[in-house]
Amino acid sequence: MTAFFITATGTDVGKTFVTAGLIRHLRAHGRSLAVLKPIASGFDPNNWASSDAGVLLKELDLALSAENMDRICPWRFSAPLSPNMAAARESRKVDFEGVVKACADIAAQGAQTTLVEGAGGVMTPIEGTRTMVDLAERLGWPVVLIAGSYLGTLSHTLTAREVLMARGLKIAGLVVSETPGSTVDLAETAAELARFAAPTPVIMLPRLANPGAIAALADLIGA
Repeated sequence: MTAFFITATGTDVGKTFVTAGLIRHLRAHGRSLAVLKPIASGFDPNNWASSDAGVLLKELDLALSAENMDRICPWRFSAPLSPNMAAARESRKVDFEGVVKACADIAAQGAQTTLVEGAGGVMTPIEGTRTMVDLAERLGWPVVLIAGSYLGTLSHTLTAREVLMARGLKIAGLVVSETPGSTVDLAETAAELARFAAPTPVIMLPRLANPGAIAALADLIGA
């Protein structure tokens, strides 16, 4: 059994795109899966299907029911802000220890592969002074780090990698997900990151990725 924490250098760089692709690939190869996106902000209660959690439920062939949504994404907030700020808008609070327990519980289900997708980036605040890297550290699982291919991603990605490594976390793979409309070449960006990030394995993922790219990622991280 393997478990991975999927995080990113920031928001909207492809976490759900990668997680959904891994679900699709692993299910096609007969692997049992446990999937959780414990926290989501910017959640539209009138449009579940377009939410990150909705996308993951679709890939798992699960109905968009309240029960399934509560199971896959227990902490949901409307404002498109960091979880702590979005929760405050609703006079709520994210239970950090509850999030840790939810992740541990789903990993204990015994599926061959467990995927937990974070919210925002590595240093996105969750509750109080605790961030996504604190959650990753508590879980202690290998991390899949997602980066974009936009101008500025080199610094953002290498900084995020340093933060993860400083906590003693294993980075199973660094995925450079193509940023639509970027002025920076995807292959050049991936090559430059690979030069700095070695021995962390780097894979580039075009926005219209073919199944082979996702398969290569799955093989790379040992999912």
